[in-house]
Amino acid sequence: MDSSFGDLVRNPKQNSSWQESGDASGKVALGPIGPQLCGDIDIRIGRDGTWFYHGSPIGRKPLVKLFASVLHRDDDGDYWLQTPVEKCRIRVDDAPFTAIEMFVDGVGSEQQISFSTNIEEIVIADEAHPIRVAVDTETSEPSPYIWLRDGLEALIARAVFYDLVALGEEVEINGETVLGVWSCGQFFSIGSIGAEEGV
Repeated sequence: MDSSFGDLVRNPKQNSSWQESGDASGKVALGPIGPQLCGDIDIRIGRDGTWFYHGSPIGRKPLVKLFASVLHRDDDGDYWLQTPVEKCRIRVDDAPFTAIEMFVDGVGSEQQISFSTNIEEIVIADEAHPIRVAVDTETSEPSPYIWLRDGLEALIARAVFYDLVALGEEVEINGETVLGVWSCGQFFSIGSIGAEEGV
């Protein structure tokens, strides 16, 4: 089903029902009020964070950032672009965003680890934004993530994960020695000792 999202991809300068206005925080207000469920739309986010419309990459970063600002995930794990105008479901191959750069400030348990995403969003690993690592049961391939907001995560890029592993230290938890990192006083396990060999 077509929607104003598709209209914006085809012609971002058109006078659509999206009335964009930015505030000091860079957030976008959209109107008018009255969301309509438009079902599925052929927008997909690849595992590397690339957005596609009808199979073609959306190359305009401001448009991708605009869509990302209205992206939500429901309790069933489905992803929706939702504005006061309409609500459309899209496909996401893995996580909707990627963490492409890492910054470290301080040392030890009080160090702060932050990540920059492919949509230029900065997130600090802390109690509200945990790091987790999912391991494929068949291939033992690790997939590391950082929590952003509203059920949305960023997949930590492989090169960045290597840097994260290099920061790791061994800690014994419940009788098991794990490799993990500290950030903002929180310890995040990134694998059992020996698992990092398969990274």
